[in-house]
Amino acid sequence: MLSNNINDIWYACYGSNIREERFMCYIKGGTPPGAVRNFEGCADKTRPRQSRKIIINREMYFAKESVTWNGGGICFLRPEKDENFETLGRSYLISSGQFRDLVRQELKFEGEILINFERLIKDGYYNCMSDGRYGLLLYLGEMEGKPIVTFTSEKFLKAEINQPNREYLSTIIRGLKEIYQISDDDLESYFRSKKGIKDCGIEKELPEIIMELK
Repeated sequence: MLSNNINDIWYACYGSNIREERFMCYIKGGTPPGAVRNFEGCADKTRPRQSRKIIINREMYFAKESVTWNGGGICFLRPEKDENFETLGRSYLISSGQFRDLVRQELKFEGEILINFERLIKDGYYNCMSDGRYGLLLYLGEMEGKPIVTFTSEKFLKAEINQPNREYLSTIIRGLKEIYQISDDDLESYFRSKKGIKDCGIEKELPEIIMELK
């Protein structure tokens, strides 16, 4: 059972933070490879204590235009749970303070982010910033008595579907290769079905992008 004192969070990611080197820019500060934005990092720069694979039963897609990734689309989850979808993710065990700083950086918010973790766990979701691109927190259950939390947009961004650029997609693929034993063919199938890649120009580039990372 979850402890009443929520000091630690399993942060579940499904986009570029799957690659540890990229995620550590949120913790320690710095500019991720292939990106243009510099991150200030967390007040607490301690490395995650653990990292594990996680399957998220929600549909992943690419949308919006990210300045960090040269105008390419970035990953989101549809908020509704759907057992028909298995999004490959990675979870990092970090402190609740680090998680707040992570959310604040993702939202590009200068003030203090307030998160009611008890409400999040009770309701299964918590909106910490309306209209923020990653303002909706989702409770995915628990692992070893600690909550698993991810974030996404509060609504499905159907009108803003946008293909990712090569650097962003390569970062995700590198991260998946770090933690999953997955073949190139399975990687290609996994991404080819995603909105923002399917029937977009970058779909034809998938085999080349994956091949470059061997």
